[in-house]
Amino acid sequence: MQLETMRKDMVAAMKAHDKVRKEAVSSLISAVKKAAIDAGCRDDIPESMVDQVILKELKTVKEQVDTCPDSRQDLKEEYQARYNIIQEYAPKLLTEDEIQAVLEEKFSDLLSTKNKGQIMKAVMGELKGKADGKVINQVVARLCQ
Repeated sequence: MQLETMRKDMVAAMKAHDKVRKEAVSSLISAVKKAAIDAGCRDDIPESMVDQVILKELKTVKEQVDTCPDSRQDLKEEYQARYNIIQEYAPKLLTEDEIQAVLEEKFSDLLSTKNKGQIMKAVMGELKGKADGKVINQVVARLCQ
């Protein structure tokens, strides 16, 4: 569903001559297709894979915005516009409180061991694509103290 939405948005951007939006959405679609081909599911792309690719692209563009020198304001604005467009398609990520609730509900036995590595290994499989890894790490570290 989300891939079809992106395709329709790309066509609409092409018709509106919105070059920045068209390029941003087009790059998202091609990244999703590449990931699907690499995973061997070219025809039936799961929604979770689309979300993971969008989050990865969002992170990449955020790094571009952050590392762009201030002297290149034109590039910085272009990267920021692209970031804003990709942000529209990004799935809503879990907050720290929601992550903590999931951890306490599903992984309470692991939390009692205080073994951060074991907890992270189990949790990342469950929450990958639903929450930012850094936020998960912070919550786990706080719970392991």
